[in-house]
Amino acid sequence: MEPQLQHRVTDSVATVVIRHPEKRNAMTAAMWRSLPPLLEEFAGDPAVRVLVLTGEGGTFCAGADISTLRGSPEEAQGLAVRAEEALAAFPKPTLAAIRGHCVGGGSQLAAACDLRFAEEGALFGVTPAKLGIVYPASSTRRLVSLVGPATAKYLLFSGELIDAQRALRTGLVDEVLPEGELGKRVAEFTRVLASRSQLTQAAAKEFADGRTDRDVHWAGQARASGDTAEGVAAFLERRQPRFGWSVPTSG
Repeated sequence: MEPQLQHRVTDSVATVVIRHPEKRNAMTAAMWRSLPPLLEEFAGDPAVRVLVLTGEGGTFCAGADISTLRGSPEEAQGLAVRAEEALAAFPKPTLAAIRGHCVGGGSQLAAACDLRFAEEGALFGVTPAKLGIVYPASSTRRLVSLVGPATAKYLLFSGELIDAQRALRTGLVDEVLPEGELGKRVAEFTRVLASRSQLTQAAAKEFADGRTDRDVHWAGQARASGDTAEGVAAFLERRQPRFGWSVPTSG
């Protein structure tokens, strides 16, 4: 089977699987190109409330397929940045489920997700210094926002790999699970996310990502949605809330 991004939707969760086992799920140019339109499709699908990005088998993603850098490294990097930015801009919660190597372009994709859960034994690295590549400014800023400037410099200057526990301490990942328990935990947590207010999540995502000009917009959305009244009523009646607001579909 050709390298590809496989995908499915189950119980409001879209799962995108990086599949290129011959090269530890390295991303080809075609795979980078296919991610933004796939994300656009899921963003406009009201049945999707959460997105999970993972790799097939025991590896998340070993980065870009190095053979794609032989022609035009700048073009290859541009494809990766566009995919990363599309993932960061996805309007619903995103979670990277990480096993094995999460390196180079794989770390770019993981950092662009809202949350990262890793299995014990996972290894993380940001490796452009091994290839003489200038890491993109946007990707560098995103990494710094997660781990701080000192750890970002450690990773970028050295290209060395760090283990899951160090990634947890530095803020690169949010949870580390024992071997064999990542899938169960991701399924459990995405069910929680899917049950919560999309209005709260969408506004919080924008604010946390630095938007400072949308207070009035989100206040208006909250008033019009009725979600607050429903949430309070459900709490008092000890039932699950039925939130009505959803991310607007494009077009």
